[in-house]
Amino acid sequence: MSKYQHIQEACYKANMQLPELNLVLFTFGNVSVADRSLGVFAIKPSGVPYKDLTPAKMVIVDFDGKIITGDLRPSSDTKTHAVLYKEWEKIGAIVHTHSTYATAWAQAQRDIPIFGTTHADHNTVDIPCAPPMSDDMIKGNYEFETGYQIINCFNERKLSYEEVEMILVGNHAPFAWGQHGDKAVYNAAVLEEVARMAYLTEQINPKAPRLKDALIDKHWQRKHGKDAYYGQ
Repeated sequence: MSKYQHIQEACYKANMQLPELNLVLFTFGNVSVADRSLGVFAIKPSGVPYKDLTPAKMVIVDFDGKIITGDLRPSSDTKTHAVLYKEWEKIGAIVHTHSTYATAWAQAQRDIPIFGTTHADHNTVDIPCAPPMSDDMIKGNYEFETGYQIINCFNERKLSYEEVEMILVGNHAPFAWGQHGDKAVYNAAVLEEVARMAYLTEQINPKAPRLKDALIDKHWQRKHGKDAYYGQ
């Protein structure tokens, strides 16, 4: 058995959840799963339909984006994943989709406002939208620079990637992450649903107010174990 089989299987399982959750169309998305002890991650191959995927087709790549093993070309977003794994050492899996509502907010270059408690159950801040990439970054190593586009946004806003496990990349689409594949996919699904709810909220009431600070604080307490009730 290959020493990479466990992350190939986890990566395959996580990728197959994306079409089941309606987070991807055709091949518009990818999941990667890392093994920190081996210094590598498994990622979906580029352009392969989900119905044709198998665990063995997941490509193994190191944290510099170098292919370690695999017969197929890894996702075009591989260098973005590699940068995030290298810089954020507690991430175990990353999801990138072009899910409809989250991508629409990214294309609008807007943070997703925290309108309600569903959002606050998962984040106590607006979901950030990283500013569009500079021309110099675009002309350079685009996928590599996308990783730093994400990291720079978190640094500028003084956000923790361990607490806020999702982002919109301006003019592009969403990324989410977690300690393992299932959590990263869960976060991607939550991001899409919160984006949908926020869109509908603004259609019903364009002047809808942001969630009250008292409710945001209450949900922060729940999230951090300072309340006996932990949500549904």
